[in-house]
Amino acid sequence: MSSVKQIAVENLKAARAIANLAAAEGVFAYPAKNRRSYFHLGAVVADAVLQAGLNYSSVVRPRINRIMAEYPDADNVNVLIDIVHSGMASEFLNWKHHVKTNRFEKLVITLRDADIKNVTILRDGLHCERFCQNLLSIKGVGPKTVDYMACLIGIDSIAVDRHVRNFAKQAGIESRDYNFLKTVSCLAADLLAIRRRDFDAWIWAHQSKQGVSQLTFEF
Repeated sequence: MSSVKQIAVENLKAARAIANLAAAEGVFAYPAKNRRSYFHLGAVVADAVLQAGLNYSSVVRPRINRIMAEYPDADNVNVLIDIVHSGMASEFLNWKHHVKTNRFEKLVITLRDADIKNVTILRDGLHCERFCQNLLSIKGVGPKTVDYMACLIGIDSIAVDRHVRNFAKQAGIESRDYNFLKTVSCLAADLLAIRRRDFDAWIWAHQSKQGVSQLTFEF
């Protein structure tokens, strides 16, 4: 068996294990909802920056809702650049710690430099390897953040976080490799005939109920 075929077989076996566990855990009984997509660039960048390591329900979601309510014109990169240049990023995020604020600023500048003016153009950009590599060059931005941004704007993908990793482990998948887990989780969603973004959201909610996290995902 060729190495390529062997990898394909191994991926399929892992995906089937994940799909079987999801079916046994009630994925088909989960309410059929389409995961929320943002059309507000400022909300996308803020969410991507804030979500890591924070409680989504009590910390992140209120800030994102506030941004969309109080900064409706920040749906494009020109307004976001003005916010960065005026030193208002901390106020925009309602967040004082410099790490996330600096990351937000660098992301906005990277979007500007790549001529990513709005969410529509960002969708195309996230299919461009060079642009994704530019995002990954920002300190603190890894493949999970890039895939998370993709999910936020409606691209059908899975962001491999601790919830996905733990679910895969429960299915007997011990690998910690990001690309492998993303590939087999996406394939599992395909086997289940469930949109990848929605499967990602189901895993998130399922793991939360198991006590992996106390967060509640919003569609």
